[in-house]
Amino acid sequence: MQERLDFNSRSPFEIHHILTSFDSLDLHPAHADLYFPEGEGPFGCVVAIHGSRGWQPHHEDHIRYWLSSGIAVCKVHSFSSRSVDSIVEDQLSVTHAMMLADAFAVKSLLDMDNRIDRIGITGWSLGGTVAIYSGWSPVIDVLGTPFAAHLPFYPAAHLRPDIKKWSNAPMLILHGTADDWTPISLVESLLPQLPNAILHSYSEGHHAFDSEQEKTWLPKVIRLGKRTVRIEENGHMSGIWKFGIRFPLNELSQRRLVFRILRNRGAHVEGDSEAREDALQRGLTFLLSHLN
Repeated sequence: MQERLDFNSRSPFEIHHILTSFDSLDLHPAHADLYFPEGEGPFGCVVAIHGSRGWQPHHEDHIRYWLSSGIAVCKVHSFSSRSVDSIVEDQLSVTHAMMLADAFAVKSLLDMDNRIDRIGITGWSLGGTVAIYSGWSPVIDVLGTPFAAHLPFYPAAHLRPDIKKWSNAPMLILHGTADDWTPISLVESLLPQLPNAILHSYSEGHHAFDSEQEKTWLPKVIRLGKRTVRIEENGHMSGIWKFGIRFPLNELSQRRLVFRILRNRGAHVEGDSEAREDALQRGLTFLLSHLN
């Protein structure tokens, strides 16, 4: 059974705006699709967040698998809610901060639905970023209540908060070692501050390893390098340029300038049949363990 959920959200450009000025941002309409499995509830439910390319066929494969196993799925449409198709070439039209706002806004609706029990969050790539940082306590304090479980697929894990307080909810991160779009090294260096997280890696796995795509070079996508972004206690965000010079990364103009300077363009996507099958089962087992 499928239902459309209409709700109000906000569009903070960066986490800086979530922490410093969220309530002053305008409300606007957003929407999601809520799917229920067969049977009697209440059901565990996972809020699903797409990546920079929008909803892809392999995302739907996971969703069908979860539904057939008794888990409800809330599929959030952050792009179409803002009249955007893809952000692979700009990473500016819709941001992880906006998608965080959507995820918590729709969770507030699900919390009131007596057909739904525990609520987790999952996402791929950019959506995986949302699935990780939705566990950071300062974001939770502003946006809502904690998720019961976090399942990020190959996330961009480049944010480094000075406040190292996180939800104790379990987190399983699935990532490929050959990912040149959102490098696994960024996850590995963040892992020590995550209180209840497990990283499962797939040897030589590329971005979208859980898809059925042939290896493809996407020349225009904006990829991450080794640099990280600091989030200070007051919400100020910044990165380090040459010679230890730190530059601000709070606003659209600042992010646009950094993209022009760094010129990090081009990355691979490739499905891997063995990694795909393992991820389908491993992700399901994790969600069943913590949501049902």
